[in-house]
Amino acid sequence: MTPVNRQPRDSDGVVKKAPETIRVQTPDGLAISAQVWGNPSGPEILFIHGFSQSYLSWKRQFGSDLAGEFRLVTYDLRGHGGSDKPLTPESYRSSKLWADELQSVMAAANLKRPVLVAWSYGGRVVTDYLLTHGAERIAAINFVDATTKVAPDVFGAAMGLQTSMASADLATSIAATRDFLKSCFEVQPRAEAFEQMLAFNMLVPPQVRAGMAGRPLDVDEVLKALKIPVLVTHGQEDRVISTNMAKHTANTIPNSNLSIYEGIGHTPFYEAPDRFNAELAALARAVNSSN
Repeated sequence: MTPVNRQPRDSDGVVKKAPETIRVQTPDGLAISAQVWGNPSGPEILFIHGFSQSYLSWKRQFGSDLAGEFRLVTYDLRGHGGSDKPLTPESYRSSKLWADELQSVMAAANLKRPVLVAWSYGGRVVTDYLLTHGAERIAAINFVDATTKVAPDVFGAAMGLQTSMASADLATSIAATRDFLKSCFEVQPRAEAFEQMLAFNMLVPPQVRAGMAGRPLDVDEVLKALKIPVLVTHGQEDRVISTNMAKHTANTIPNSNLSIYEGIGHTPFYEAPDRFNAELAALARAVNSSN
């Protein structure tokens, strides 16, 4: 009988692969944890996760067929995952700190002109980068249920949980984080996968969560000036960020396309990975074929 080669898989059924790990130093002295996956000579895609999340949020991308064609880079934002977690609010309030952190990751991973995939708060990080460094070194952007504006009509009910998520009382913080995570999905993950998500969410100290909240955001003029291709992806049932946000983003950026996912929540890349990965791959191929 021929033995079957069964590759180890995680709680989502994704084949476990070890990335190349990079320790990135930021200008303000923080160590940022980054990972490189996939085809070393392929077109570049850099993923930026959301508030209180982790690079593991992207497992259905770096564990997919995308890795056979593209060079994929993930990282943990400051205050998250395996990156340094200063507890002072000043470490999270400045737009330039976030911009320079992203630039440092790009430099450490030797990215020449990547496609940026920005989920939720990651949208703020990308606009921070655009404000400080411009778009010259960016091939394209995929905003995914991403924040590009602060206004009453663009946030869902789940955003109200963020105050309790930043509570110094551990039980309160855990309960709010659990409820927030559940609100991120219309198609709920399996129990084991949800446990992992709750675990990496709870790696983020309450001081970090509080420091990230309430930053001003006024980038419409920057978005209007973009000349690179932009894909705006959004789940129709998102309870964290309304589709009004996606429509605003798409209407503001001249060269953009809007892709709405019916029956999907705040995480299209997780809830509908086949469609998401196909649309991302098409974007990355298009901008690289035109270079």
